[in-house]
Amino acid sequence: MSEARNLRKTTYRLYPTPKQAVALDALLRSHQQLYNAALEERISAWSKAGTSISYADQCKGLTLLRHDLPEWADAANCSSQQMTLRRLDKAFAAFFRRIKAGQTPGFPRFKSLGRFPGFSFKSHGDGWRFTPEEGWRHGSLRLSGVGQIRARGQARQGGDIRASDILHRDGRWYLSLTVAVASPERTRQADGALAYDWGVERFLSGVTHSGELENIDNPRWWQQEKEQAIRLQQAVSSKSNKRSNRRKKAVRRLAAARAKVARKRLDWAHQQTAALANKYALVATEELTLKNMTRSAAGTVEEPGKQVAQKAGLNREILDTAPGLFTSLFRYKVLETGGEWVDAPTRKLKPSQRCPQCWHVAKKQLSQRMHCCEQCGHQENRDTASARVVLRWALESISGQELAETGVYGSRETPSFATQRIGWSSS
Repeated sequence: MSEARNLRKTTYRLYPTPKQAVALDALLRSHQQLYNAALEERISAWSKAGTSISYADQCKGLTLLRHDLPEWADAANCSSQQMTLRRLDKAFAAFFRRIKAGQTPGFPRFKSLGRFPGFSFKSHGDGWRFTPEEGWRHGSLRLSGVGQIRARGQARQGGDIRASDILHRDGRWYLSLTVAVASPERTRQADGALAYDWGVERFLSGVTHSGELENIDNPRWWQQEKEQAIRLQQAVSSKSNKRSNRRKKAVRRLAAARAKVARKRLDWAHQQTAALANKYALVATEELTLKNMTRSAAGTVEEPGKQVAQKAGLNREILDTAPGLFTSLFRYKVLETGGEWVDAPTRKLKPSQRCPQCWHVAKKQLSQRMHCCEQCGHQENRDTASARVVLRWALESISGQELAETGVYGSRETPSFATQRIGWSSS
């Protein structure tokens, strides 16, 4: 019986020589031109003949193109070019899916070189090969037509290399590997339970099974770099000639500053989630729909919205905290350590409106940051009260049930995880 394996992404930074950088730029340009040509073919076929062209049709056309024009065959690996066609096919599939769902369609667009993220490869060894060093710390990438490129980075866990993406961001090259790793032994390292509520004023307001508070302040990355970001943005805006070298340099400086903030945010999220995942075996939070939370307040032409500037500022602060990234990192780390992750249904439970003491529901304005129950008189910070509601709901939901997904909490005849391992009771 073969062991279960999971696919995981790991990223290395590439350090090409000047000659290799020129070859990588040429590869990126050829894939960008192929993407745009394939998009033009689909648009023309539909507008002129009402014909829909599929991914398989374009792969056959690519074979003929490589046969008739040797420069296209020499430009890039065939399977890599097929991956670029696949990317376009996925863009059209998403376009039709959004139409069917009644959402804003977002028709696939032509890509400039600056907006083309990179190119991909399929099977390991087909035009590329990555050789990791000991412990998967650093390594080298052998790329057809480019040569051996030095790579620096650290994979959390090695495995079978399946595919790769060569990415170009902010003037730097990166290798994103898809690796099949063995499923870890899911042994729980902690017995605690935590429920948390995310916010802007305080990034994380958590409550543990013992009633202790677990709070994390908001780093406010935008506020830290606000002055520099505004100055760099003004430098770009002041240069009217979009093709001038001075404007290109200003754009690169702005992109580098934003990338630095993004790396700091990601590193901070990794550190915080790793520390919390090692402390708690059960983590619960409410489901969040960021798309709805960051919706513009502009309204319509007939009914224009109010306080548009204030809502735009709030949206910027919400996106600056990257709650989706934090939750994603936190979830997989909890599951990797053999813990249990619970998403509380926000619409049904209404954690921010419900009293954790008497379970009474009363609507609150967003500006009301203290929970004051009109029935039982319970008072505390609104986010903390919401976390208590989620924790109580999560523990009651799993009480008396076997957590079969982890397979470590015993049978239904034994006390539940909530009562046996934590000693919590709903009373």
